[in-house]
Amino acid sequence: MDEKRYPDKENVGFCCDTVSTLKKEVRIEYLYLDLKTCDRCVGTDAVLDEVVGLIKPTLELAGYHVQYEKREITTAQLAQKYRFVSSPTIHVNGQDIFDTVTESDCGCCGEIAGVQVDCRTYEHDGKTYEVPTKEMLADAILKKAFRPTGLTNVKLLKYELPDNLKRFFEGKERKAAASCCCSGGSDCC
Repeated sequence: MDEKRYPDKENVGFCCDTVSTLKKEVRIEYLYLDLKTCDRCVGTDAVLDEVVGLIKPTLELAGYHVQYEKREITTAQLAQKYRFVSSPTIHVNGQDIFDTVTESDCGCCGEIAGVQVDCRTYEHDGKTYEVPTKEMLADAILKKAFRPTGLTNVKLLKYELPDNLKRFFEGKERKAAASCCCSGGSDCC
């Protein structure tokens, strides 16, 4: 950078010099409630694995480091930590890949928690899907991956655990406590 033209480098803003020092990384996180019982989570997991397998080589060819992680959200605390809004959720670089959340009754997760639970659905071309298509996921992931990182500061947005997830975790805890077979000793569940 030319010191005479830009004496205050810190306040120049986003410039060519800054672009070359940015880390080119795509972090894909799959957040879910259950991969044993829930058809939506299991189905989305399979589609996402396939999509990541297809787009990862292209992203790496373009110079990106791709990190793909799966996280089972087992508690309300984890849901808050990862800003979990509905199950399943996919984040790219900390942002939900879909701009809106729609949900419908999920019998599988309701069975796990013993209460009525709504899980995520996906809207595309006027249709509702319980499991997103490969095209939907690839499009949404690539749009988020190539979005400049400074456009949204996720940490500044207020997060509150959705009522639906509160019901799920509370119901799951109640159901686990009711199935406990011991009489309260220190080794009790």
